[in-house]
Amino acid sequence: MSFALFLFMLMIITGVVWLGDIVWLRGKRTTNDKQPWWVEYSISFFPVILVVFVLRSFIVEPFKIPSGSMIPTLLVGDFILVNKYQFGIRLPIVNKKIVDVANPARGDVMVFRYPEDPSLDYIKRVVGVPGDVVTYRDKRISVNGVVAPVRRLSDYLHRERMQFSSRYAEDLDGVEHDILIDEDAPAMLPMSRTFPYSGDCIYNSNGFECKVPPGHYFMMGDNRDNSADSRVWGFVPDQNIVGKAFFIWLNLGDLGRFGRFK
Repeated sequence: MSFALFLFMLMIITGVVWLGDIVWLRGKRTTNDKQPWWVEYSISFFPVILVVFVLRSFIVEPFKIPSGSMIPTLLVGDFILVNKYQFGIRLPIVNKKIVDVANPARGDVMVFRYPEDPSLDYIKRVVGVPGDVVTYRDKRISVNGVVAPVRRLSDYLHRERMQFSSRYAEDLDGVEHDILIDEDAPAMLPMSRTFPYSGDCIYNSNGFECKVPPGHYFMMGDNRDNSADSRVWGFVPDQNIVGKAFFIWLNLGDLGRFGRFK
């Protein structure tokens, strides 16, 4: 059971008890009668659960980064905040969009439900939007024939394994962000399976070219040679979008990470 569903059920149960106490149970108690413990707890917790559910469903939701696929932008252990209304207001649990606000743009860091298992939340960077032709050749991204500019930066040290990666500043439609490249890694991640619209992609040893279908997005990790992303499991449909990541609020291993997001 997802946490959102658990929270929703808890809100309904405590809300029913709270309402039942107002319209029925309260009138049956005498002045000296105490509230049953389950009524007392429900009345106390219902407003808190309601506020948390509304905030988490429609405003902002916390996430923890579980993997290194977005290094150096996001590190393992970063706690981030995700804007839930940036890309449209959606009904909780079913994740159905009911109000359009804006669409994801190239360069956005987005949380979404993993297409092959929607119970899992993934985070990657938007590289291609509907209708785009995304090309990755010799570890350089092109969108609709325009190569994304890059600037060479100092190498990045992975302290956990004492290994360096080449670091570049990449510009996607004016959104500049750091990426990592392992120069000795193959340009193309191995394809292990087909996915919806995989026929719109062409792969070879130097990379790939994909046309993003309507209502879908092409996602890639900033740690380019260490990210299983749309190159492997395909496009992200609009209905899988959770929200836009925008803020690091905690990393227990590095308190200086607060607010560091690019």
